[in-house]
Amino acid sequence: MERLGYIGLGIMGRGMAANLIAAGHPLTVWNRTPSKAEGLNANLVDSPQDVGPASDIVFVCVSDTPDVEEVVFGDYGVIHGMTFGDVLVDHSTISPVATAGFAARAAELGVAWIDAPVSGGSEGAERGTLAVMAGGDTVALERVRPLMETYSSSIVHVGDEPGSGQMVKAVNQILVVLNQLAASEALMLADAAGLDLQKTLSAVEGGAAGSWMLSNRGPQMIERDWSPGFTIDLQQKDLRLVLEAADEVGATLPGTALVFQLYRSLQTRGLGSEGNHALVKALENLTGNELAG
Repeated sequence: MERLGYIGLGIMGRGMAANLIAAGHPLTVWNRTPSKAEGLNANLVDSPQDVGPASDIVFVCVSDTPDVEEVVFGDYGVIHGMTFGDVLVDHSTISPVATAGFAARAAELGVAWIDAPVSGGSEGAERGTLAVMAGGDTVALERVRPLMETYSSSIVHVGDEPGSGQMVKAVNQILVVLNQLAASEALMLADAAGLDLQKTLSAVEGGAAGSWMLSNRGPQMIERDWSPGFTIDLQQKDLRLVLEAADEVGATLPGTALVFQLYRSLQTRGLGSEGNHALVKALENLTGNELAG
């Protein structure tokens, strides 16, 4: 059995790690806040570097590009404990350009890098239904695929070049936030017209207007439940990466830029820790009307 390590037990990583453990894979783990490892039947170590010698395959799921660089290549980074033939799977959502550079640095030490950002929210991580978009070497990916299947229902190899997974995640995030904006506007109209919101949702979600965001976040919006499957702050980090990637390739994304500014208005109100479906609050602020108020 491959020896496995996991770095990052946040809103996504903990559920993924728990599914690996439930499938019978012992884990060596590290997290910046050790208390987040409580309740996991895992070996908690003192630094990312300590994960390396205990692992043949290391999974990383942290917040942003600098965090990946720190836990992998920093003074106490995991790469210092890894050896030739090991694999690092990065489930974080970070810069595609930086990913290519990280993969090249790892390759110099004989470590294969798979960039494998995920989609599906904390619910998907817990239920094992995440979608994985993976870039990197085919052989290395096939080696880790059975492990990723413990927490995902879709694993697509989108390209051999490291960073291709991150670029597909950028595409994914555009669809996520514009679907969320559409759901927000639609429910605001239904509410203003005096319609029953739950019946309206049931009527439209089974047709061409249906989407994951509408079916999963619509009920939360109606109940005014802002608990996060994915926070506004993390969504904004992803949108910054999307807009940077668009600038690099010369793509025009006016809708994405609009949502970025709407989320920023919520951050300035101190709402960054709420779920990304709280985007509707930006529309409420514009109209002066509260959804399901």
